[in-house]
Amino acid sequence: MEASESRECTAAAAATGGGGSPPRTAADMRDGDFKQECILGDNEVKSTAVVKYSAVPPPAAYARLQEKTDLKLPPSNWLRGISQLGQTGATSLGTSKKSKPFSSFGMAYDFIDCIGNDVDVVSDSENIKKLLKIPYSKSHVSMGVHRIGRTLLLDELDLQELFVTSSQTGDWNWLKELYQRLVDPKWQRKKKSREHFYQKAILSKFLYYSINGDCAAEAVPTPIVQPEENQIEVEESWPAPLRTPASVPEDGNPQEQGLKNDFVRNILWTFEDIHMLVGSNMPIFGGGKYPAVSLRLRDSNKPINILTGIDYWLDNLMCNVPELVMCFHVNGIVQRYEMIKTEDIPNLDNSSFSTKVVKDIAQNILSFLKANCTKEGHTYWLFKASGSDIVKLYDLTTLCEETSEDKYQNPFTMPVAVLLYKVASNMMMKKVQNRKHYGIIRMLLLNCIKLLDKERHPQFVQFIASANYMISELFQLNEPPKQDENGSTLNENSDDSYSEDEDLPEDSDDNGSFSNGSDPSDDNKAIAVIRSVGELSVPEKYKSTHQIRPSCAFPVCRDTEERCRVVLNYVLEGLKAVDGSIKKESDLPAADPSIPIPLKYADESECTGHEVLQKQIALFLDKVGPVHATIKLPSQSGMIPNTWQYQMKLNLIFKASRAYFVLSDAANALQKYGRALRYIKLALQSLDAYCCLINNLSPEVLFFLSQCLTLNGDIQLMLAQNASNRAAYQEEYSYQSREDQEILHSLHRESSCQALSWATELYLDLEYQLSVSCKCYEAANELLRSCERKVNVVEHHTQVLKRLGNSRNEVGVFYMNQSAAMQTEGTGSKGITALEQELWKKSFSYFEKGIQDFETIEDETNAALLLCNTGRLMRLCAQAHATTGANLKRGEFSPEEALYYNKAVDYYLRAMRSLTRWEKHPAVWDSVKWELSTTYFTMATLEQDYAPLSRKAQEQIEREVADFMMKSLKYCDTHTESARQPLCQYRAATIHHRLASMYHNSLRNQVGDDHFRKQYRNLADLHYNKAVKLFHLLKDAPCELLRVQLERVAFSEFQMANQNSNASKMKTLSSALDIIINSEYPFQLIQSELACVQAQQSDCHEHREGNAPENDSSTFNEEEILKLVNMFETRLTFLLFQLIKLLTTKRKSSGIIDDQMALKNYKYAYSMLLRATADKDTSLLQRVEVILSLLKQLSS
Repeated sequence: MEASESRECTAAAAATGGGGSPPRTAADMRDGDFKQECILGDNEVKSTAVVKYSAVPPPAAYARLQEKTDLKLPPSNWLRGISQLGQTGATSLGTSKKSKPFSSFGMAYDFIDCIGNDVDVVSDSENIKKLLKIPYSKSHVSMGVHRIGRTLLLDELDLQELFVTSSQTGDWNWLKELYQRLVDPKWQRKKKSREHFYQKAILSKFLYYSINGDCAAEAVPTPIVQPEENQIEVEESWPAPLRTPASVPEDGNPQEQGLKNDFVRNILWTFEDIHMLVGSNMPIFGGGKYPAVSLRLRDSNKPINILTGIDYWLDNLMCNVPELVMCFHVNGIVQRYEMIKTEDIPNLDNSSFSTKVVKDIAQNILSFLKANCTKEGHTYWLFKASGSDIVKLYDLTTLCEETSEDKYQNPFTMPVAVLLYKVASNMMMKKVQNRKHYGIIRMLLLNCIKLLDKERHPQFVQFIASANYMISELFQLNEPPKQDENGSTLNENSDDSYSEDEDLPEDSDDNGSFSNGSDPSDDNKAIAVIRSVGELSVPEKYKSTHQIRPSCAFPVCRDTEERCRVVLNYVLEGLKAVDGSIKKESDLPAADPSIPIPLKYADESECTGHEVLQKQIALFLDKVGPVHATIKLPSQSGMIPNTWQYQMKLNLIFKASRAYFVLSDAANALQKYGRALRYIKLALQSLDAYCCLINNLSPEVLFFLSQCLTLNGDIQLMLAQNASNRAAYQEEYSYQSREDQEILHSLHRESSCQALSWATELYLDLEYQLSVSCKCYEAANELLRSCERKVNVVEHHTQVLKRLGNSRNEVGVFYMNQSAAMQTEGTGSKGITALEQELWKKSFSYFEKGIQDFETIEDETNAALLLCNTGRLMRLCAQAHATTGANLKRGEFSPEEALYYNKAVDYYLRAMRSLTRWEKHPAVWDSVKWELSTTYFTMATLEQDYAPLSRKAQEQIEREVADFMMKSLKYCDTHTESARQPLCQYRAATIHHRLASMYHNSLRNQVGDDHFRKQYRNLADLHYNKAVKLFHLLKDAPCELLRVQLERVAFSEFQMANQNSNASKMKTLSSALDIIINSEYPFQLIQSELACVQAQQSDCHEHREGNAPENDSSTFNEEEILKLVNMFETRLTFLLFQLIKLLTTKRKSSGIIDDQMALKNYKYAYSMLLRATADKDTSLLQRVEVILSLLKQLSS
């Protein structure tokens, strides 16, 4: 408790002075990072350190050694592996050399979240210090630099050790050759002095003494012996990274690849605006005023210089240690201790330095590296020779490619590739992922693929396949293209291409500030040069305008097809990698696009038709059912379940099927149905191969499979409806790209891909094509029943049932039209054939199932339409049952006809009940009402025209006809304005006309019963008047109106025949003449029509075209008009004669002036009419004009 309170007080004090925090254990790190910020000295250099991981316990108090303690003698605990000093081999300041060239990779693997975006530099603290001391030191600098996103990885390349290792393993021969060619052709190994090993040993003993607190020396001191040359180098070497397949497990675990994180603590250090992940092995102790101090051992005879001061200061900053305890000795004999605060270190005598200059050096070096280390996957070498002021940067990857050595001999290639993959994979797995990172992920993976070679390093094929799959996952297949305000497609990165061989965009060549090119012989191989290390101290001297880009814009495709093609390209590369890694004696040969892939059919050539189709669907549904046991045997290609090849190929195949599905959907939207069928065939073949690899399909796969089958049903249905373009569709369907062939070849390694062939062929038989469409929807419906009832599944299920109902309607209509065609062709034959009856049954069955589908999803509108089609089928059956006599004349209205017409009425009434009200769907409601009215009208006309007198009495027939007519009139809407209103008005007028004629006829035949006679007379008069009013509303029915008027005249004449008094006859004749006079409107329409026909005929004759008038119906109309005109003239002549006769008789008895005027008028009209009818040369048009003039005269 007291210790923790002390640490809190220290942390608070450090905010204004020095900063410090004790190292924390790994268990502590899980509870949260320890962060502290300090502003040091007047120079205001900001430093923040966050301990991300610590492998040592909290610091123990150091033991203050007594004066005269002999550090040459070892303590009793020496080299016992005390936890406060970290792991064995890291007891002195610095890094364990066993992982020196790859130390940053070990840290990067452990803190993958920091790589790529958040951190600028990952390195050993010793490397950071060495870089920041460059302007002050004459020592050589040799570091490897790698770029991952915006992060730079720095590792020491100790040339002495590397070149000795190269002589044993051959790993670094290429670097040795480059060094001799570029730097020192006469390189010789330099042996380390005895003083180096002496200082190292005495420091180790001092630290163990400080932990032990035992000042007594061992009786037998350990002699300081310089090891043998070979022994030292082998022990201080590191495992050859990724040199043999056996050294790398399949899971690619970096901890087993010689890339371990050997640091006792990892710290996220922010120095001004530079974010660094550093590894440190500096021992930290407790005690004194602060809870954490660092111990240093100094020879009293050697003063502290500026390099040592910077070294101590940076170590304390990185580790948040606020105080330095320095122990002075002379020849290993302890003399005294001195306490120094971290913020006071820059002001020590003989070692003072400016912290602001150190900050400038750090910013300049980082800017220099950022500006020139631009290519991910490349190994850069930062080199400064001993005693030189020139710093050079080489691109070792490019230099290796120029030599005879293979570039994959570079030991950094594999660690860099694995790190690129892991960073991209980590970014992919984040739950909240911003779309702007997709470009970075894609570039990381492309560079990873570029570094790996599946032939030389087969153990890394998993990374190649997975990287290709992850890139394909970045593309949103169904994403609509972005457009600007003008509607043109936007491209976020027009310079980006999709080529596998693409290089990263390079920065423009503005490196002149780093190299003046004065000595081409020295600098022509370096990509950048710092001419003088002193320039690094100048503020912002190398401020880079070429910052490592934090993001790469993700490319935008022009359209859906291009996006899917990019995805399929990556899928194909992934499939190639997986297939190449599967070892099997009977492995399939490589795909040859010029040789067609043999397709395997299962005895389907011997039987065709709907039975085979039904059998294939049953087999397929059984195959994808969820009741099978999990596959444990190797696949057809030799893959073993639960291996990475197995899972990766499943993912790639499923991705390919999705891409082909989107391509098919896009082609279907563009009405390219042949291309759409080809793509959906590939999608279903991919799913077939997927099903062969795994039995228990997930709900997601079942749902997607149902989507594919639904789309396939849509395409087959559209092909059936557009059969006229079959040749173009066939050409689209037959084309196959090389990429599709290679993907299909990979699929055929796992399956014959024929389980769904019944659904994806381009059939020539329209009936079979419609049946396939229907069966696709049925199969999709069955699959959806196995899926969880989620919102999207329910919505899709509704759409499938709607499509299924529509498809069944199409098939039903097809069979109905076939039966109608047969009925039309066989009009002269007797009886109904068995084929017709079979077609009726099929049509009725599909209609019934379609109605059930729509009722299931409560789609009343479509259900009503199918009920309406069923009613039409019943009417077709009724027409087929019409009886014909021996002379092929129409017989009586039969009971079978009545039965089917009544069934049709029942279906129409069901349709109206389904709709419930007009507002629900006005168009469908009006259509059903019209069909119902038509059915009743047909029944009425047939029973009226072909009365079944052999079975029914005349009175019963008349009652039934009147009932049917009134029902037809009930569903005939004459008031609502619509396109069908004139038809409704015409039908209503016809109904009234027919009813009036029927009652007129009944009146003629009725004898004796005055009550019925009066009733018939009133009903006939009522319907005649209504018919006239309705025909007056129409402009294209003058003949019908004129015929009704003539019947009314005949009706009046019939009444006059039964009258005895002259007055009654005079009244009846006058009313009949009024009807004649009111017929002026139809004659005006007839005159207009005849004038148009005459003008057309004269026009054709004038131009000598010899063509008949365009309106062929005018000839028929003229014949009908001629009959009506003759009849009209006859009736008018009769009426005028009778009126003249009665008026003449009346004048003799009474000389009324009005009667005399009327008589004179009638006589004149009568004489004119007789002259007009007597002239045989008078044209029809002239006769009509005469009638119009007479009617005007009579009305005046």
